[in-house]
Amino acid sequence: MTTPSSPRQRGSRDLWLDAAYDLLISGGIEAVKIMPLAKHLNMTRTGFYWFFKDVAELHAAMILRWEEQNTGILIDRCNAGASNICEALFNLMDCWLDPTLFDDRLDLAIRNWARTEPTLQARLDKADSLRIAAVTRLFARFGFTKEQSEVRGMTVIYTQIGYISMQVAENAEDRLERVQHYVELFANRRPSSQDIATFVRRHKA
Repeated sequence: MTTPSSPRQRGSRDLWLDAAYDLLISGGIEAVKIMPLAKHLNMTRTGFYWFFKDVAELHAAMILRWEEQNTGILIDRCNAGASNICEALFNLMDCWLDPTLFDDRLDLAIRNWARTEPTLQARLDKADSLRIAAVTRLFARFGFTKEQSEVRGMTVIYTQIGYISMQVAENAEDRLERVQHYVELFANRRPSSQDIATFVRRHKA
């Protein structure tokens, strides 16, 4: 027999966070409340308080996880080893095709939440600045001037923000095919057939 304080009834911190993301993405931040979360998980609200003091603490954990995943991993992909600019951009483009690296639905939900939360908007602005800076450094590594690197960095990130904000729906095969053309556009040079094939294999495995 389980009790309200048993692990089975409490769930886990990650489980509650995952549920909060589900509600955030489907219904906005107004939907992220303790009782709907408990109902979503088929648990009692008591379980929530084993992991979070209140909803504000849950919100802080949600934002931190978003920063670590969407911004942190994007920066890591920009810093990944590459022998040329096209290979480096393909490393970054992995983010747009693999939701475990970059969750675009979560990014949109955060952007919508930030419209009514000035503190979060400031963190979102900082995240966008960090992303642009990371892509700017990527171009600078391969000999682009300061001005060229900055404009290309902004163009890459603003293009993706446009995809996210407009909720562009693409066939997976079509999007995979288009990536090489985006890389060519951003890098101003055609990627090698080897770099294209390596990228495609990663996403067809």
